[in-house]
Amino acid sequence: MNLASFQMLLSPPGQQALQAAEALAPRESDFLPHLTRLSRQYPKELASAALETAILRLEAAGKFPAASQMYFTRSALEQASGQEVSSYRSQRFAGFELLLDLGCSVGGDTLSLAGLAPTIGFDLDPLRLAMAGANLAGVRLALANLKALNPAHETLLIQADLRNPLPVHAAGHTGAFFDPARRTAERRIFSVQRYLPPLDTIQNWLPIIPALGVKLSPGVDLAELEGYDGEVEFISLRGELKEAVLWLGPLKTARRRATVLLGAANPPTPFTLTGAPDPQNEPSSSVRLSEPQAYLYEPDPSILRAGLVRTLGLQLDAAQLDPDIAYLTSDRLVETPFAKAYQVEDWLPFNLKRLRSTLRQRRVARAVVKKRGSPIRPEALIRDLRLQPASDGSGVERIVFLTHLQGKPIAVICLPRSH
Repeated sequence: MNLASFQMLLSPPGQQALQAAEALAPRESDFLPHLTRLSRQYPKELASAALETAILRLEAAGKFPAASQMYFTRSALEQASGQEVSSYRSQRFAGFELLLDLGCSVGGDTLSLAGLAPTIGFDLDPLRLAMAGANLAGVRLALANLKALNPAHETLLIQADLRNPLPVHAAGHTGAFFDPARRTAERRIFSVQRYLPPLDTIQNWLPIIPALGVKLSPGVDLAELEGYDGEVEFISLRGELKEAVLWLGPLKTARRRATVLLGAANPPTPFTLTGAPDPQNEPSSSVRLSEPQAYLYEPDPSILRAGLVRTLGLQLDAAQLDPDIAYLTSDRLVETPFAKAYQVEDWLPFNLKRLRSTLRQRRVARAVVKKRGSPIRPEALIRDLRLQPASDGSGVERIVFLTHLQGKPIAVICLPRSH
């Protein structure tokens, strides 16, 4: 889709084409036959834009509650933070008089920021800016139609190349959020210095806007951030690692932070843990080592990336199986939002035949295999175990963890989680 076809889509005929496309409940795999069908009624360029939008709206429903009123490009949708994460993250800017959304794309974060203060969005791409304007208007209209309270402040969208000086005077108590592009049409970008624009662009802004947050890939190489005196926060949503954020200036509250968003509420409930700046600096002597006890803890991925496994172990009064493995164990259950807990049924030094025999003795018919520090592929182990239900169809399920106990491979057999 280009800017001209998007402008056609916003016209009354374009909206009719969009309604016709949405009625098909299309998927990407069905694009060509649906395009052929719609092109009989509408110009092909318009039919294509309508169909693309209908597909992306369906795919965006899990990220944005108002997706049915919004417009996206595929790349913009793939890089956008979901509304739940964006709403949580934006709370760091509470109390600012003016907010800047640097690299606003189609406006997903602009919507959250504008709930707190007047917001100016900047982007180089005229199509994404046009979509951002339509998205802000569409979401506000939807809220008005639902007679919902709309807290959004005034917003302004400006086309600008962020590599140049910002075309705005950041007076007063101003905060900024920077979301650089982390992929091209062909591939993901991993180095922060290859982001578009690169991370070091912020050096031009910090003297005038010290309160700055930067969205990063969750797989960011922390060594690349060593030159920045900031906080790195890793955010997971219901157990899935979503993003990292570099907080600078007055927005910094720690060195490393892991935040877990849980629950069905919108926004979900945040739980946060802070600690040592990196795994190498966590005091290994503070967490004892132990063979598997009554419970095994699998830390949330945000805990792993923030290097807070040992910090969590101290909080749970739990031991590590191995100083290099991120599983914890304890003889009593301590409920925590920062890890999944499994009841240990048995454990043994890893040996395929012995593991197979042990599982069959326990009438295990299905096994879920998890691993950390093991070269064995879970699907290969499941195949080699050759587990089968008994002749009467009975059998139970178990979770098998492949890991190390102080450097030696073991298998830990756990009961399935009941919740």
